[in-house]
Amino acid sequence: MSARLAAWAQARRDFEWQGHRLFVRDEGTGPAVVLLHGYPTGSYDWHAVWPWLQPGLRLIAPDFLGMGFSDKPRSHNYTITSHAASVDALLDALGVREFHLVAHDLGVRVAQELLARREQAHGRAAAIRSLVLLNGAMCPEAYRPRPIQRLLASPLGGWIAPHIPRSAFVRTVRELFGPRRLASEALIDDFWSLLQYGQGQRVTHAVGRFWTPRRALRDRLVGALLRSRVPLRVINGARDPNSGRHMVQRLLELSPGTDVVWLEHAGHWPHIEEPEATAAAIREIIEAPGQGAGPAACGAASAGTWHSAQ
Repeated sequence: MSARLAAWAQARRDFEWQGHRLFVRDEGTGPAVVLLHGYPTGSYDWHAVWPWLQPGLRLIAPDFLGMGFSDKPRSHNYTITSHAASVDALLDALGVREFHLVAHDLGVRVAQELLARREQAHGRAAAIRSLVLLNGAMCPEAYRPRPIQRLLASPLGGWIAPHIPRSAFVRTVRELFGPRRLASEALIDDFWSLLQYGQGQRVTHAVGRFWTPRRALRDRLVGALLRSRVPLRVINGARDPNSGRHMVQRLLELSPGTDVVWLEHAGHWPHIEEPEATAAAIREIIEAPGQGAGPAACGAASAGTWHSAQ
């Protein structure tokens, strides 16, 4: 584990949800911004953009169950619905009443589920003031999974996952980066460490099935996005072979007026590849007139238990 990744881990605040511990990084004061990471890593994905976002904002970045530094139980049913439920439980425990939501990859689908839940919540859930979606499967019919993702999503996934060679992982990560900033050895080592943490390879096949385009779930999540009146911005690394330009083009077919910021030379991780530009695009929508939510109210924990980092 690199010193940078170790420092991220030491900033943890553990949240207990359904008998499992979730890693959370919660820092700063000001309007609350919830950052939802992608697959197969964790909240550490936000490390490069963190200092650009931090001034004047409260940043809340959890690791989903089964990923990052959170627990990775083999028996858990990893679904978009359960991930969204854990996020809402976390916000309730923190006393957050309104927040800005930024999501990437797997986190994009969780963000869409959070929108869908608010269509039914009738004001009981914390309000989403703005939504920023980075590269992700917002329209699953346009998603282009890597070969290793298809294998993991197959009936053989449970057998394959513990035996994935590091070389295959490295090759896949490098394919997803754009030409301007290639994935460094240090970053790949950190990603591999996160996958290995807590024997994470045993569950990576189960966590990684988020992209499968089941019709009912697709209609629920895409429908919620299209019906939402929450201010939306899409930031897209156009060179991403999974969910780059073609993904946003599909969204624009469904919603022609969508606000899109294109990062033409970035790939799947614009917040790592071009952190300053990504942060500027995020802050612009958060700080737009009428979008500035007040500082998140803090109340007593009610949906889970907090543990201090060791």
